[in-house]
Parts: sequence; C-alpha cells; structure tokens
Amino acid sequence: MKKLLIILLLTIVSCVTPKKCCGQIFEDFFKYSTFYTSVNGGNSISDQSIFSINSGILEEDIVETPYDYTVTFGVRKIQRFQYEPKTNFKDGTETSFNDAATIGRLKNKFEYLFEVDMRRQAGSNFFDQHHMIRYVADKWMLKTEYLQDGFADIEYFESSQRLRYTKTGTLSFNMGAAQRISEPYGFDPLQEWLLANGGIHYTYLAIQEGYNIDVHNSEYMDPNGNVVATTPEVWEAVVIPQVLADYVVSERNKLERQWSHSLVFGFDYYKYKKEVWMHAWGNVMPWHYDDGGIYSYHEFHGGQWLDYNAGMIFGYKITKSLGAFVEGKYHKYWDRKWYDFKFGVNYIIF
Repeated sequence: MKKLLIILLLTIVSCVTPKKCCGQIFEDFFKYSTFYTSVNGGNSISDQSIFSINSGILEEDIVETPYDYTVTFGVRKIQRFQYEPKTNFKDGTETSFNDAATIGRLKNKFEYLFEVDMRRQAGSNFFDQHHMIRYVADKWMLKTEYLQDGFADIEYFESSQRLRYTKTGTLSFNMGAAQRISEPYGFDPLQEWLLANGGIHYTYLAIQEGYNIDVHNSEYMDPNGNVVATTPEVWEAVVIPQVLADYVVSERNKLERQWSHSLVFGFDYYKYKKEVWMHAWGNVMPWHYDDGGIYSYHEFHGGQWLDYNAGMIFGYKITKSLGAFVEGKYHKYWDRKWYDFKFGVNYIIF
C-alpha cells in the first residue's frame, strides 16, 4: 500500500546514512507504539423462516446466519488525548473517534495507525483496513490515509499537504491540497438494466450471470448447478439481492481507479479541563480538478461538488455525580456517507 511504500522509502533513505543514525530512526519511529492482535465473536441474528404455498402445500425455507466474528491485527502510535481513559489492553473493538482528527497531540514526530480486520457480520464477510500516518509541525502538516470499510461500502486512499495557522493555543486552521484514489463512485452498473417504470430485468440479468431456472420443477440454480431456491418468494427475497450485489461489485472492479485532486480547508479545536472538554475538527473540499475522464465524478455529478468530514468529542462533568457526553464523526465523500455517534448521561451514587 501507498503508506507502507512511503515508510519503506523513508527507511531506505535513512539507511544510506551511518547505521547508528538508521537505528536511531527506527527506535524513534516505533518507540511507544503498540502491536496488538485479538479475536472477538458471538452469535448473529437468529435463523429466519420463510413460508410459501406450493401446489396447496405449505413449505418452509430456513435462512441460517452463522456466528459473527472479528480477527484484528494492528500497530498504533497515537498519543492519547487527556479525556481518553487509559486501557490495559487493546482488543480491536475500540472506537476512537479522534483517530479521524486531522491533528493529534504529538508535534514534530510521526503518529500512525495500521489495522486490518477480518470479520463476519450478519452472514456477510468483510475485509476492512484503516491505515494512517501523519506528521504535524508548527506551521505545516502531512497526512496519508487508506480506508476500506466494507459495511459502509467505501474504499479510498488519501494524502494531503497543508499549511497551518494557529489562532490561539486551542484553535488552528489549515489549507492545502489533497489527492485521492478510489473506484469511480457515481457509476451505476444497473442503469442499463432499468425499465421505464423504474423496475429492473433481474431475471435476465441473473441468467446472463450463469443462473438457471427450471420452471417445471421450480428449481433455481446458481452458476455451479447448486439449487439455491425452490420457490419464487425465496428467489426474489434472498437470491436476487445477492445476484445484484455481486454484479455491481464485479462491474465496478473492472474499471480502473480514479484520481481526484482537490483543495482542502480545515480547522481543529481542542480545549481540556478536568470538568469539561471539547475536541472538534472539520475539513471541506469545495473544488476538484476535472481531468475530463469518462468515469470522473464530474461526469456523474454534472460539475463541482462538496466533500467534507467533521467530528466532535464533548464531555461535561456537571456535578460530582452527574456527567454527560456527546461524540461522533461524519464523512461525506462523492456519493458515499458514513458516520458514527454516541451520547449519554452518567450518574454516580455516593
């Protein structure tokens, strides 16, 4: 991946110097980093029964969902913010919203996160990755990130180079250029199969993809000849959605990745007190270079568009017993939106 290549390049360049310097660079780069691996699992949704009538006889098909699991491998070196609790172990289930922040607490040193998750959720398999490396100086910063989130159906590589202006000790602004590589978002492979009434030729599409239908015996078979449904209800409710999903993924994967060059403007705010704290950040990309490509998002959107992301972490200990918190992050890139949030109230009885 791009980030690993950058690290490798830095390593090679540093190793041209005397070995003592090379060793020192490695030591500084990995000092205080944490390598972790974990396995998490549990039951998924319960089996579902689908009933149908065939020649006057009640038939039942059971849709079984295997258990959920997550296998995580990672290494991270991100200095904790003061509001974050210290944990003895990292098990891969943590949701650190501030990992998405543009600027961290560490200055003039590298911070990074490299994490891979292999998981199954509600019967669907995902291979997720989140890799990030950033360097923040007083007046400039660099950040490179790769995200693959199967549940949100988003995958992209992004790098940015920015100038920084610190307004106060708590608020800073940044601006610069961002480069992204992704699949051609906005491209809809199902468009050619749409009917005038908004429906879709899903049966013809399935046959084109290798499925077979034996109407006389009421058997629906996949390209390998396996019977995947024995009733139209199961065919339409269970099999067809998977056929359409597989077709969309297959058609998208046939296309080359697209470059996107954009202007980026952002801000970061961080203020901490023992009783109240606020950490907020945001980035906006209002202009994107149009290279004239037929799969450029300009073609699907009809011109310029606005991409942005933001996050906030707020906590307030109202009294010795009562406290409240609000945390969340939101992304809108191309035609994709994904977000996480949580909020709540704690009351301690003494």
